[in-house]
Amino acid sequence: MNPFSRFLRQWSPDEGLDQFVVRWDELEALVIRVYKQSAARPEDEAAYATLRPWIREQYQAFRSVLAPHWRAALVGGQPAKEDPFLHLLRPEKAAAYIDNWPAMQNLPAAREALNRVLLQNERN
Repeated sequence: MNPFSRFLRQWSPDEGLDQFVVRWDELEALVIRVYKQSAARPEDEAAYATLRPWIREQYQAFRSVLAPHWRAALVGGQPAKEDPFLHLLRPEKAAAYIDNWPAMQNLPAAREALNRVLLQNERN
């Protein structure tokens, strides 16, 4: 898990958001692993097949609260042009992350949006 997100989650009063962040961390780790390995192992595909539908469904509850934060984030050094969460959830198979530099560039924007929402929740 992202260390800063883990730190922020300890004060999160929103159990649904907490579970979303946990699963997003799993997806993020999977994307990075597949990219670095240049391969999607069967266990990666199985994990993705479980994570993707759950995250896609749950994302709808957080989409509006995350939107202002990802819109303020950078993707590849440029302002985000599209929702990084949806960009990363678009592929149907984990193998789509092999050599997928645009996916890697969208990860930080999604993480930044999550951390900003967690920070916002901590202050409230």
